[in-house]
Amino acid sequence: MKGTAMDIPDDHPRARSLEIREKLEEGYKSGLVTEMGLIAHGRGEAFDYLIDEKTIKESVYAIKVASKILNDSQNPVISVNGNTAALVPKVISDFTNETGINVEVNLFHRTEDRVRKIIKFLKEHGAGKVLGRNPGKRIPDLSHKRALVTKEGIYEADTVVVPLEDGDRTEKLIEMGKKVISIDLNPRSRTAQESSVTIVDNVVRAMPKLFEFYKEEPDVDIDEFDNEKNLEQIEAKIRRNKFGKD
Repeated sequence: MKGTAMDIPDDHPRARSLEIREKLEEGYKSGLVTEMGLIAHGRGEAFDYLIDEKTIKESVYAIKVASKILNDSQNPVISVNGNTAALVPKVISDFTNETGINVEVNLFHRTEDRVRKIIKFLKEHGAGKVLGRNPGKRIPDLSHKRALVTKEGIYEADTVVVPLEDGDRTEKLIEMGKKVISIDLNPRSRTAQESSVTIVDNVVRAMPKLFEFYKEEPDVDIDEFDNEKNLEQIEAKIRRNKFGKD
């Protein structure tokens, strides 16, 4: 990490965490990330500490199931907010370019200028087509601006990947008959509890693994996966701090 603005030493025990914070700070200064997004990251980082900042085996299982669902879907979409764009733009770009899965910018604190900046940022990191501008549809019974979606993308998707917490929209997407794959470090959040598959992990670890497993097409039985049970196992391990042997 030499050469970053903070000049973080490679052997610093918090180097990776500081690098992530710096990316979000840069995203905030460039208009991708909001102040509320910075606060949300801090909450997620606290939960990351509780799983020893690694992808635990229950989350690997969820990622494999999620990748299988994506492979089986007819019109999957990756929803992207400012934090996700700032943290994993290259992975998102590679994902959509190599798989043809649509990417759509969808924001709670939405302005057209911010949507434009996020799309531009993703394209600067290699993304081809990115949806999100000029949405023509609304998610039913959702009053805020996350309801604004494109017909081609989230509105007609059968599976939506939701990196980072987004509880009320997750509920409405499920009510529309869609499968929702969420990435959320808080196993007790509404997003985690309502999703079809919840990956309890940091987005910077989960998205690359999801892309990797998608290409490998792991042999897993998605009908055997119980999201509620998987979350209960994770929460129990957090309470006991039992991660050293994973």
